[in-house]
Amino acid sequence: MNKFYKKWFFPFVIPAIVLFGIVVLVPFIIGVINSFSAWRGVYYKGGSNAFEAWVGLKNYVNAIQDEDFQHALGYTIVFTIVAVIAVNIVALAQALLINSIGHAIGLFRATFFLPNLLGGLAMGYIWLFIYENIFSKLLFGPDGLIPIDLLCNMTQDRWKNIIAMLIITVWQQSGYMMLIYTTGLANISRDYYEAAQIDGANAVQRFFYVTVPMLMPSFTIVFFMTLSGCFKMLDPNVALTNGEFDTRMLALQVMRVPADTSNNYGLAQAEAVLFFLMVAAVSVTQVVLTKRKEIEA
Repeated sequence: MNKFYKKWFFPFVIPAIVLFGIVVLVPFIIGVINSFSAWRGVYYKGGSNAFEAWVGLKNYVNAIQDEDFQHALGYTIVFTIVAVIAVNIVALAQALLINSIGHAIGLFRATFFLPNLLGGLAMGYIWLFIYENIFSKLLFGPDGLIPIDLLCNMTQDRWKNIIAMLIITVWQQSGYMMLIYTTGLANISRDYYEAAQIDGANAVQRFFYVTVPMLMPSFTIVFFMTLSGCFKMLDPNVALTNGEFDTRMLALQVMRVPADTSNNYGLAQAEAVLFFLMVAAVSVTQVVLTKRKEIEA
């Protein structure tokens, strides 16, 4: 069997590597080069190519000093922290619930997972209708059933919009993360729980001293996916506010730079590179830290 895998490994892997290089790696390298030049999308200002229109670190300095970029970064960090915590709590709760009922598990899994199948923009516009009409008029508006100002006109306020995007994110992503947690829970031997129960551990102690340590591989995967996904969130931000009311996140900020700066794609590319470096640094740090916890567990 090993000989079979060795024989067909490269014939199957090489096309994927070539495709990855053409679609991802080469455009990424070209983008990094253009971030150091006066690139205007269809031409280079001051030369015929990137090297003749070279501006060095000017685009990066302007990107760091850009107030819109700074506001988008701060807004994205706040949302990401809240969303990662909320998604993981809800996903783990769903996984524990499904793991405990023992009946119709497939039905519950499918029900919780279904929102993940919706496209980002379509889902965003659906929730925009819900927020503007159901929440703000029928339920929580001044003339609604239960007047709650916090849940009214959420897409027209910088901080209320975080709650609006948080509801969407938890609703969509928790079902997918739940599947990862249920798989992790299924791999935990019942012997650990029986031994802990014999030693007198109650349900809470069994959760924190048995379930959590044994779930660390699942935590590593889920934290990585939610962390990187929330940092890169775009579609709900576009659908709900399109960046209005000072609600622009980093992905939307990078996309809007050319329109805000008369087609300065070099600056936009510099912000995109900074965006990539931040997401990579945060994600790698998180994986390293959680991997260490796996070893300790």
